Amino acid sequence: MKSRRLLEVERYVTERETVTMEELKEAFQVSMNTVRRDVAELVRDGILIKVYGGVTTQSSAAALVAYEVRSAGDHTGKRQVGNKAAEMVEDGDIIFLDSGTTTVQMMDGLREKRNLTIVTHNLEVMLRAVEMENIRLIALPGQLRHKTRSMTGDDTVSFLSRYNISKAFMAATGISEHGVTNSSRMEYEIKKKAVEISDQAILMVCGGKFGVTSLMTYAQADAFSTVITDAAAPVEELEKLRNNGIHVVVAGGEAEA
Repeated sequence: MKSRRLLEVERYVTERETVTMEELKEAFQVSMNTVRRDVAELVRDGILIKVYGGVTTQSSAAALVAYEVRSAGDHTGKRQVGNKAAEMVEDGDIIFLDSGTTTVQMMDGLREKRNLTIVTHNLEVMLRAVEMENIRLIALPGQLRHKTRSMTGDDTVSFLSRYNISKAFMAATGISEHGVTNSSRMEYEIKKKAVEISDQAILMVCGGKFGVTSLMTYAQADAFSTVITDAAAPVEELEKLRNNGIHVVVAGGEAEA
């Protein structure tokens, strides 16, 4: 039977996803040797995974891939999805762009829009918007999360809730029978709030994310008016979406329905 401290260490890491050994030492006011013993036992039991300088959860290690890795993979599909999403933006829209490497692909298609406002916590979107004078950028505050290159925290959610969003362009780690999921607790509240306050929520997912379930469900599929994907998406999964009244757009593949 696990000791109370081991259970508390497990809960502490699960809530924060990744922590350093020094952080555990300070949080529980124990020696580094004690931290190492506790971590070794939780790693041995398959609950945590040892990473350089600390530990992470199984879900985080499997699902939260570094931005550079996600950006390099499946680039064609992401670009096609991003271009299709940009076509849905109209002059005068106030849009939310979610974190992730797919939503960034919209930016080139937004250069000719007029009176466009972008609300975002996506650092890459912010950087690209600097040279686009047609865009009014509202950058949400928070703490920089390096793995996702996004600002996160309670302030991020609080500031986002102030705005009237006409269209929210959302990313996800996966979409399955469990709903639309993501792997970061810090991103969860932001995504959930964006879907909640927008007039129209649009999901952008490449085909490889269908059937994937990640750590937290931030919305059900029917919360989205439109799902934009690529030709790699399973046909049967797209039919399920259409049967639920969701508009499906397949970039670079079959016609819209």
